[in-house]
Amino acid sequence: MVVELLTAGLSAAALLAASGARVVQQFERGVVFRFGRLRSPVRGPGFTMIVPVVDRMRKVNLQIVTMPVPAQEGITRDNVTVRVDAVVYFNVADAADAIIKVEDYRFAVSQVAQTSLRSIIGKSDLDDLLSNREKLNEGLALMIDSPALGWGVQIDRVEIKDVSLPETMKRSMSRQAEAERERRARVINADAELRASKMLASAAQTMADTPSALQLRLLQTVVEVAAEKNSTLVLPFPVELLRFLEHSTHRQQSDPQQSDPQQSGSQSSELQSSEQDSDTGEPVVQELPGQEEPGPEESGLQAIERRPAAPKEAPSDLPERRSGFPER
Repeated sequence: MVVELLTAGLSAAALLAASGARVVQQFERGVVFRFGRLRSPVRGPGFTMIVPVVDRMRKVNLQIVTMPVPAQEGITRDNVTVRVDAVVYFNVADAADAIIKVEDYRFAVSQVAQTSLRSIIGKSDLDDLLSNREKLNEGLALMIDSPALGWGVQIDRVEIKDVSLPETMKRSMSRQAEAERERRARVINADAELRASKMLASAAQTMADTPSALQLRLLQTVVEVAAEKNSTLVLPFPVELLRFLEHSTHRQQSDPQQSDPQQSGSQSSELQSSEQDSDTGEPVVQELPGQEEPGPEESGLQAIERRPAAPKEAPSDLPERRSGFPER
C-alpha cells in the first residue's frame, strides 16, 4: 500500500515537473510572469523550467518582421494628389517592453507607419517623391522609430514602394520629359555643328596657306574615287589654273568700265559734227547698221539723207501789225 502511494506521488511529481519544462528557440526570448508579476531576467534560448500553475511564460520572436503599409492617398506640397505605399522592416529589441507596454506591437507599428506616410506626403513635393526617395525613406524611418522605441520595437528601415499618379499628370509629365529630351538633343547637335565648323574653318585656312596640302587632298580624293568600282572618270584640274581664270575674269569685267568714257566722248564728237553739217546745208550721210555699201546697180537704194539748210529770217525794223485793228 505504501509502495503504491510512493509510486503515485513520484508519478505526479514527474508530471508536474514535465509540465513546467519549456524550450526557448534561438530567435526567441521568454518573458515569465508569476502571479501576474514580471519575473526577471528574460529567459534566453535553450531549456528552462517554470513553476507549474504559478508561472506563465510568453515567447517573443526577435526576427525582423516585414510589414507592408497599405497605400495612402494624400496631397503633396505642390497640390498633386498621389497614392503611396511602403514597407516597414522592424524587430523586437526588448521582449519585456513589447509584452508589457503595448497590447499588439505589430498593429501599433502598422498604424504609426500609415500616419507617418500621410504626413511625409504632405510635406514633400512631387519631384521629391519621384527622385529623392532615399531621403524620404530616412525621414519616414525616423518618424516611425520615435514612438516604436518605447514599445521595445526597433525600426530597421522603411522603403517607399510605389507612387501612383493621376492619368492627366502622367501625360503631362511624359510630354515634359519628351520636350526635355528634344531640347538636349538640339543642344548637343548645335554644339557638334559649332565644333565641326570651327575645325573645318581651321582646315580651310591651313590649306589656303599651303597650296601643296590642297593638291595632296585632291590626289587623295582621286585615289578614293578610283578605288570604287564605278564608271566615273575623274580628271584632276590644277588649282593654279582656276586661280588664273578667276583673275582673268575679274580683269575683263574691269576693262569695259574703263572704255565707257572714251566711247561716250566719241559719240558726243560725232553729234557735234553732224550739227555743223546741218548748219552749212551739206548733205549728211548716215550709214544704216547691218547694211553694206551700195554697188553701182543699187545707187537708187542709197540711204542718203539730205537735210536742207534752214532759211535765215531777216530782221525786220517795222513793228508788227495786227490785222483788222489799228495800232494805238
